Amino acid sequence: MMVISGLTTALAIAAVVAVIGYRVFATGVGSAGEGTITLPKGARVVSMAASAGRIAVLLVVNGATELRTFDIKTLKQTGGLQFTTEP
Repeated sequence: MMVISGLTTALAIAAVVAVIGYRVFATGVGSAGEGTITLPKGARVVSMAASAGRIAVLLVVNGATELRTFDIKTLKQTGGLQFTTEP
């Protein structure tokens, strides 16, 4: 009984390790494409964050604050938000 339980546990651990290894090597975790993101002239980068396949960049452009998101693999802009104050 103990041998069967031990083999089942070893098989389950091997399956989990195999799935994790496949996902790491198949998706290329940590390998963002090299390239350049073009920002407007005079823009100042306030902060950056990367998550879920996107890069979020907080900018100050001519006194206005903007948030732009880019795809990590293609470095194409996927969205943008402009922040203004209420009158």
